[in-house]
Amino acid sequence: MVLLYVHILSRFMNNAHHAIKGVSRRTGLSAHVIRIWEKRYGAVTPARSGTNRRLYSEEQIERLSLLRDLTRAGHSIGLVAKLQTQALHKLAAEASRNNGQATRAQTKAAGATPLLEECIAAVRKLDSRALEQALNHAATTLGAQGLLQRVVAPLAQSIGDLWRDGTITAAHEHFASAVIRIFLGHAAKPFAGVESAPVLVVATPSGQLHELGALLVGAAAANLGWHVTYLGASLPAAEIAGAALQNRARAVALSLVYPEDDPRLEGELARLRELLPPETVLLTGGRAMPAYRDALNKVGALQMKDFAHLSSILDDLRKPSRKSKR
Repeated sequence: MVLLYVHILSRFMNNAHHAIKGVSRRTGLSAHVIRIWEKRYGAVTPARSGTNRRLYSEEQIERLSLLRDLTRAGHSIGLVAKLQTQALHKLAAEASRNNGQATRAQTKAAGATPLLEECIAAVRKLDSRALEQALNHAATTLGAQGLLQRVVAPLAQSIGDLWRDGTITAAHEHFASAVIRIFLGHAAKPFAGVESAPVLVVATPSGQLHELGALLVGAAAANLGWHVTYLGASLPAAEIAGAALQNRARAVALSLVYPEDDPRLEGELARLRELLPPETVLLTGGRAMPAYRDALNKVGALQMKDFAHLSSILDDLRKPSRKSKR
């Protein structure tokens, strides 16, 4: 029995001789994605050389290729990574026969629209013109609020999910943020508030690198007639507070998306609250917000649940200025 095990292990080791660079070239997956799929989802378990380099077998390369095809067809890596290779072949064949119909059905079931699908496809291809055209189409079809709520917000969510799965890279997220920032900046100009409109400073605190949520909040506030000062991602508390003081901001909005376990964030939040005037309201939102709830409660931050809640908060914050004019 021991001899049989040694024989099988020896055969596997002899077959597992492909370095990750070669696997990346053959599968079209980046080494970064391959490592994420191994670590997070156990998609494959490569052998190791004497110098601890990953070594892949032909069977593992075939498996990675199948997972590549299925994720590009719309399947979640988290759902398919644990399947046996035979099941992966079956799913891939079904996807090929249906010519993507199953994927579109899954996307529709998840609440996506054709306009959202266009945006996601453009981000995957890093095609700025296609993304701009899709956003323009959405703005024309749905209007400003519809664009934000039904396309940009779910797009930000989808990009985050795809990045976590390893399906896309940080480059895709930065690309999408850059295009959307420019697009929303132009789209918000017709909604610019009057001279006396309150100011909202929008940013992500130090260590929070994903800014799509912050862009969304800024655009929503601009549509509601606020003057928005957008600062971007990962700024220290002192710089955010400085911008708020200089602009006499009524409120500061922070987007918390990733990571969800930064031990420095509580100190940044406390420092920001200390530097801001007592009357300046601190708003927070984003998928990582629940992980920092205790710290947010300590600084008295208003926590935005969704788009409707954000609109309600911003409307309420304008009421004191109206009363003071009477």
